[in-house]
Amino acid sequence: MARRKKPIIENLEITDIAAEGVSIGRHANYVIFVRNVIPGDIVDVQLTRTRKAYAECRLLRIKKHSADRVVPFCSHFERCGGCKWQMLPYEKQLFYKQKQVVDQLSRIGGININQINPIIASEDETFYRNKLEFTFASRRWLEENDPEIDKDSRELEGLGFHVQGMFDRIIDIEKCYLQEDPSNEIRNKIREFTRKDGYEYYNSRSHEGFMRNIIIRTASTGEVMIVVIFAKPDINKIEALMEFIAVEFPQITSLQYVVNEKFNDSIYDQEVICFKGCDHIFEELDGLKFKINAKSFFQTNTKQTLQLYRKTVEFANIQADEIIYDLYTGTGTIANYIAKKCKKVIGIDSVPEAIEDAKTNSKLNGISNSDFYAGDMKDLLNKYFVQENGKPDTIILDPPRAGVHENVINVIREMSPYKIVYVSCNPATQARDISLLKDMYDIVDIQPIDMFPHTHHVENIVVMICK
Repeated sequence: MARRKKPIIENLEITDIAAEGVSIGRHANYVIFVRNVIPGDIVDVQLTRTRKAYAECRLLRIKKHSADRVVPFCSHFERCGGCKWQMLPYEKQLFYKQKQVVDQLSRIGGININQINPIIASEDETFYRNKLEFTFASRRWLEENDPEIDKDSRELEGLGFHVQGMFDRIIDIEKCYLQEDPSNEIRNKIREFTRKDGYEYYNSRSHEGFMRNIIIRTASTGEVMIVVIFAKPDINKIEALMEFIAVEFPQITSLQYVVNEKFNDSIYDQEVICFKGCDHIFEELDGLKFKINAKSFFQTNTKQTLQLYRKTVEFANIQADEIIYDLYTGTGTIANYIAKKCKKVIGIDSVPEAIEDAKTNSKLNGISNSDFYAGDMKDLLNKYFVQENGKPDTIILDPPRAGVHENVINVIREMSPYKIVYVSCNPATQARDISLLKDMYDIVDIQPIDMFPHTHHVENIVVMICK
């Protein structure tokens, strides 16, 4: 039986951008989701998946470019999995990010948006990240214009970022516009050394090879951390490469490595070995110092993090006699940032190592009115915890992308703080959570902030006051 040919839609006009950065065209009764295009483009597509009200498709060709389209600045654009909005002018990116916040809060949260503050643009549109992770692969993505390469050649290997939607293929990156130097130079020198000296690159299918990943962290203090992840404990090869990096880049203040023999890439359950320098670097925000180790979570756009925290403090309008609960505190960055403005701040997170970092950061900054607890929030937050630590006047929420667990929402309702400041990297889950609180709270401020130019991601602050 012959397979039914999937329909082709010609001259589809792209009219909008939806959640997750996917663009929209409309044909007959269908909304058609199209990737790698922008509003104003006229395209031909082939439908790949149809539902009652929408369809997904494969882009065949762009017949006419949008008047808004600009030339991408990176040679790896479209193949690399990051910076997917380079063809969209930055002011248009900001427009669609703010629109995404309004759409999600109104559609998912059922919230009437009477007023929203203009999105805060990123000061830097390129070289804004303080952390990048690069991956080694035994087979890189081959470009159309690449010469034919022998299957045993080292030229088949790659060091860079994943191809969109492919876990085992890597774009061999020459220059990345996300992190300031010496990031590019370090990566390229390591690639040069490892290829020349016969260090096998990892194959994520067969789990063979030696070189797995590099993590590069930089700080506004000028400090640099490098963590190299190996797949085997070959100490001679490890020391030879680490010594090369140390000599070639004397400005590195923290040079570390991990031997990860597991199938997955996570190093959070692995020992990190300091080869030279310290096992940490420091970042500074408004005079506060934060200690960052190889496993620490810290917002990756330092300048915009400062904007985010300043706005959080401004909106929270913290008084000297207030008790603040900072839920999902991570390494306590927000908690320590606001501590000197309140009576007491309580930080809670499920990751014990993060809580230890939070305590260290309090001591580092001479903060004595903070307490940090590790554990599952829905178990920790009970009447006995509140009796011991005091009822919160304000709760600050900064959860991961999945949002706040419904059980935690129920505990917040029972505690009924006067004010909630909800910081989110995912307006969709933020809207869902707020919908569970809107019968008790009025929204008084909404502030989008762009942390990641040339991506669809947007940070958003929502301030709620008890009715």
